[in-house]
Amino acid sequence: MRARLANNLIVLCLSLVAVTAASAQATQQPAKPFEPQVGQAGKDVVWVPTPQPLVEKMLDMAKVTPQDFVMDLGSGDGRTVITAAKRGATAMGIEYNPDMVDLSKKNAAAAGVTAKATFMKADLFETDLSKAQVITMFLLPSINMRLRPKILDLKPGTRIVTNSFTMEDWEADQSETVTEDCTSWCTAHLWIVPAKVEGTWQLPQGALTLKQQFQNVTGTLGSAQVTGKLRGSEIEFTAGGQKYTGTVSGNSIKGTSNGQSWTASRK
Repeated sequence: MRARLANNLIVLCLSLVAVTAASAQATQQPAKPFEPQVGQAGKDVVWVPTPQPLVEKMLDMAKVTPQDFVMDLGSGDGRTVITAAKRGATAMGIEYNPDMVDLSKKNAAAAGVTAKATFMKADLFETDLSKAQVITMFLLPSINMRLRPKILDLKPGTRIVTNSFTMEDWEADQSETVTEDCTSWCTAHLWIVPAKVEGTWQLPQGALTLKQQFQNVTGTLGSAQVTGKLRGSEIEFTAGGQKYTGTVSGNSIKGTSNGQSWTASRK
């Protein structure tokens, strides 16, 4: 009887040891690496990656150079930031999901661009965009519209490129669609933030009164009707059959018309 009891105790002890060892082994097993899923929920949008051919097209349209600071809003797995960094630009991704931020950092390290590509967990509506020369986005139209006032206050000439979605009545300066190696989300739109020129300007020829609708301008120069466009700080308009081109700098414009220099100052 005592021998049987001892045997039972030994079996019980061995079972407990085995269970404890199995539990410890399960605890020590590394967690499965995070893998993003297309359509996964985010703070304001679901995640859908931009096709790589369109990433390249967006950066081409923005004419990204090594002198540019590029910001990607809602940077996801980091592909746009990494691609910009490979072109020599300094690039930063703004992403609310911390798992995506960590994944982007790993992807940048694997691509060898950590010196040029950084990622920050942040709310894009609370992020300072003023240092960027180029901003890229793949956000819903409603998000674009919430950002639009902030974008229009950026330095004239800042380039904004979106995947697919527009800025409603702010017409794009350029739109292009990729047809090779791209089956969905294949159109990019570019805007150049225009200078603010609405108001009355004094020219030697008389008063230049301008009304502005984003990059489009209308008005009068003396009694002549004015129509024109802005591309960043560059302005071009016609008045009385004469073409004027110039560069806006705050409350002054300097340019040429028919080979003659002209200047204007805002009243």
